Amino acid sequence: MDILSFLTLVIAGFTACAEFASYALVHPVIRRLPQKLHIRFEQGSLRTYGIIMPVLMPFCVILTVLYVVFSQDLESIELIIRVSCAGMYVLATIITIIFNVPFNKKIKQWESDNPPTDWKEIRNRWMFFQAIRSWLLLIGFVLLCFSVTI
Repeated sequence: MDILSFLTLVIAGFTACAEFASYALVHPVIRRLPQKLHIRFEQGSLRTYGIIMPVLMPFCVILTVLYVVFSQDLESIELIIRVSCAGMYVLATIITIIFNVPFNKKIKQWESDNPPTDWKEIRNRWMFFQAIRSWLLLIGFVLLCFSVTI
């Protein structure tokens, strides 16, 4: 395994696992919290994820695209798997920028004692896009792992 493969596995794996764990394990618990605690937790989570994910997600795109660009002497199926992997990370990042980031900016500004009346609907829309991007990242990571092993 070369250094590009290793870095791509580590960074893309961490990013996919962090996002998917948030979606599948953390958010189902948060949804059951009372309104005030729910919003405060979301805002705290946004501050934490808001530091690292704006760096890691684009970095994953760069790494997975480079992983395709520097692919040499591959059979067509291997190349298709690598391109699909990069495509998953690109698509997840686009969804994040277009949908999740604008929601995040609004949510950061909410007052937990007095949120907008449609705050639950906003959170549900955010969660819909979180689900899509989390699955894309996880599938992309599985494809990445598969491409490294074949």
